[in-house]
Amino acid sequence: MPAEPLVIERLEAFVFRAPAEPPVQTSFGIMKSRPAVLVSVTDADGCFGWGEIWCNFPIVGAEHRARLALAYCRPLVEGRAWPGPAACWRALQAQLAVLALQTGEQGPLQQVMAGVDTAMWDLAARRAGVPLWQLLGGPAEAPPVAVYASGINPTRPAELAAAKRAEGYRAFKLKVGFGAGRDLANLRAMREAIGQDVALMVDANQAWDEQEAAQAGRRMADFGLLWLEEPMRADVPLSRWAALAQAQPLRLAGGENYASLVQYQNAIARPGLAVLQPDVGKWGGITGCLEVGRAAVAAGKWYCPHWLGAGIGLRASMHLKIAAGGAGYVEVDANPNPLRDLLAEPSFAVRDGLVRLPAAPGLGVAPNLQACRPYAVAVATAEV
Repeated sequence: MPAEPLVIERLEAFVFRAPAEPPVQTSFGIMKSRPAVLVSVTDADGCFGWGEIWCNFPIVGAEHRARLALAYCRPLVEGRAWPGPAACWRALQAQLAVLALQTGEQGPLQQVMAGVDTAMWDLAARRAGVPLWQLLGGPAEAPPVAVYASGINPTRPAELAAAKRAEGYRAFKLKVGFGAGRDLANLRAMREAIGQDVALMVDANQAWDEQEAAQAGRRMADFGLLWLEEPMRADVPLSRWAALAQAQPLRLAGGENYASLVQYQNAIARPGLAVLQPDVGKWGGITGCLEVGRAAVAAGKWYCPHWLGAGIGLRASMHLKIAAGGAGYVEVDANPNPLRDLLAEPSFAVRDGLVRLPAAPGLGVAPNLQACRPYAVAVATAEV
């Protein structure tokens, strides 16, 4: 924890939207643009921190979340002496709980608080002059982070997988849930493109019921899959996840759509999910996700941060994985997205499936706002 309180003088939010070329396909919808919402906190000394708010859906969600950050988090965060980022996150949780119930906006408000929390931790680590993973209690020297190429669409997936393998990736995740014939044909093409010696996962994005998921798991077992992600809806009782784990041979992954610590604690304590995937911009920020990650590792499960946004959240996910430890991977979107690099400079390189983070203070990156001007979206703030 920082040695002195964090006094926030200014909280700001920034919205960006880049074209999705190609669009990102899932079993429940298509992303036709790549949005990003960043939040920054600045103290009286001019030291700053950056966070990212999940905003992929709905299509108007980015602008709305930025307004929520300015309307509700800014007046609560600015001008107070916070003993540390975790204290700020817990205070926001308490003070916005009734608002979340009143509005039915639990998801967007949790996502806004998550982004603010990441920014506070980035600021704290920069002030301390250490990498974030180190401030979180991680090792003095960061081990390499294992990553996988994600978001691989069902349209010509082998082409993208082969390109990412040439870039240095050694693990891949394919989107499924588009019919048994198409899914199996894509898996065959993927294995031909990447070989048998690399990790391959699949993500159904909540496409099936329990019976369909069990059939799919058995169908796909011959492809040597590392896990089957979100085959059922995230709100299916944990007893049914345990039953599904017994009914088919694949390791089950999920958790990106949980929205409370209790949900994660229950999933970790009970059989069913073997891979926990909280999203740092969707719930919990650094404070919540670190607790979940460490609990998962202690229980013998994998902690594999979910991320399909821009660069700040991706770098935060890597710091979290280093601090939590254990086996597993960090997700890296395989699709083109200029906001992944421009909003988190300097960028990173993947070598033999691994990323090595520099020992720079905080997250070690900052957005190039000038370069991102073509993607900037003006957000009306008069009402806030």
